[in-house]
Amino acid sequence: MNDAQRWYVVQSQPNAEHKAVAHLERQGFATYLPRYLKKRRHARRVDIVSAPLFPRYLFVGIDLGAQRWRSIFSTLGVSRLVCNGELPTPIADQVISGLKAREDADGYVRLAFRPNFQAGDKIRILDGAFADCLGLYEGMRDSDRVAILLDLLGRKVRVTVDAESVAAA
Repeated sequence: MNDAQRWYVVQSQPNAEHKAVAHLERQGFATYLPRYLKKRRHARRVDIVSAPLFPRYLFVGIDLGAQRWRSIFSTLGVSRLVCNGELPTPIADQVISGLKAREDADGYVRLAFRPNFQAGDKIRILDGAFADCLGLYEGMRDSDRVAILLDLLGRKVRVTVDAESVAAA
């Protein structure tokens, strides 16, 4: 990725993250699809499978001045490019570098921490978009993601974050 490129968020069609990555890379865009190892229970069996860390979302590196980025809107597997008005909304490079720093040798983001909270406990989000927000612990989603109820804009909103990103309030 060159200096003029920034990272942006693409929403894929359901279960089409890998298709979107393949077609975006074919067009010359840098992509990043963070994955983790997930336990899947089926028919009295437990399998460990690769799953997107953010289902239906991936990151794409775009140089808005040099690349024909509007082609992303019609790319197979892509639902939309997250925009603010007419232009895509960039995300901080630290988000991508932080995710990549947590990858193991096989390229999977490590999620091994299990919090010790009870439903209804007050917790604080330590990092990310909701850093320093207080919420109520609701439970675990998947194997290593925490569901939190945050009071945003006067109503309760369920947010799912990495279990290592929360602490007791």
